[in-house]
Amino acid sequence: MRRILVVGSTGAGKSTLARGLSGRLGLPYHEMDALYFTGAGWAVNEKLREDVLRITAEPRWVIDSLGYPEVRDLMWDRADTVIWLDYPKRVVLRRSVRRTVTREPLFGGNRETWTGWLSREHPLWWAWSQHANRRGEITRRTGDPRFAPLDTLRFGRPGDTAAWVKSL
Repeated sequence: MRRILVVGSTGAGKSTLARGLSGRLGLPYHEMDALYFTGAGWAVNEKLREDVLRITAEPRWVIDSLGYPEVRDLMWDRADTVIWLDYPKRVVLRRSVRRTVTREPLFGGNRETWTGWLSREHPLWWAWSQHANRRGEITRRTGDPRFAPLDTLRFGRPGDTAAWVKSL
């Protein structure tokens, strides 16, 4: 495990796990949303592909994302391990609500807001509406012969993930 993608639905805990693995394994951690959203007002990074090319050319890293479409294949081609947090919808929804309630600062200095819930782009709505699509995409990728060399670890419950991390 030298080049790790932590994948799953919005709210699964990808960033938390990736950050923890970074410290435990001594790997540089890269938060995909922080690479994508670069400033206030959810400004988008115009050089995302260049940044991801540079990061994934390194011999060691952990990234917390399936990947935005413009960099997804690049990341999967360069990873050696995929850790899939395949949690039920109820788990990811609860976690998505918590992030809005606590108003924790996010990438680019942004925060999720209650009024943001009105948008279909809000992580809570995204977690609800895209859960099955995200699971389908990851299932296809982990079964694709192109990505067969990847070691894939799939966890269906947070407790299983925690036990695995503890065993490292």
